[in-house]
Amino acid sequence: MTVDDETLDADRSRDADATTGADARRHIARLSELATERHLRVGVAESLTSGLLANTVGAGDDASEWFAGGVVAYLTDVKERVLGMIPGTDPCSAACAEQLAAGARRLFDADLAVSTTGVGGPDPQGGHPAGTVYLGWATADDVGHRRLALVGGPEEVLVAAVEAAVRLLAFHAESRRTVGPRRGRGGEG
Repeated sequence: MTVDDETLDADRSRDADATTGADARRHIARLSELATERHLRVGVAESLTSGLLANTVGAGDDASEWFAGGVVAYLTDVKERVLGMIPGTDPCSAACAEQLAAGARRLFDADLAVSTTGVGGPDPQGGHPAGTVYLGWATADDVGHRRLALVGGPEEVLVAAVEAAVRLLAFHAESRRTVGPRRGRGGEG
């Protein structure tokens, strides 16, 4: 399992780097290319980002060929029933992020899945400061997470979390290779 702590000022990072939107598009383009070439299936699970990640990933080229889908699960009992989160897991934690990603990978029969969970703000929640974000990832071989400490308003935190999740997907897609046809191909649209 890997852990990276990252503190970002969401407002300043976008103001200082006018290519942030272009950067996210570049990562989605790379993810699309890799997923298509390698016949990867990708899924996402979201709590914090409420569908923004699935929307971003689904905009990738030929997404109907490789993006299996996403689950938005805010309520703890839904995370437990649908994604297999262990009861009693802190919903703003590395363990939660990893369990959500692993659950999405299983649910979608995906080669790679990423999850988002945390506190968007503006106020702290459950003893966690606003901007505390965990991204989980899961492959057939491993699971892990990244912890982000984002600074900014709720909208900026969500956008920065999605951008980081897209980078994480592209990063892990780089190392994925499929072992052969496991399932029928063809987009549902």
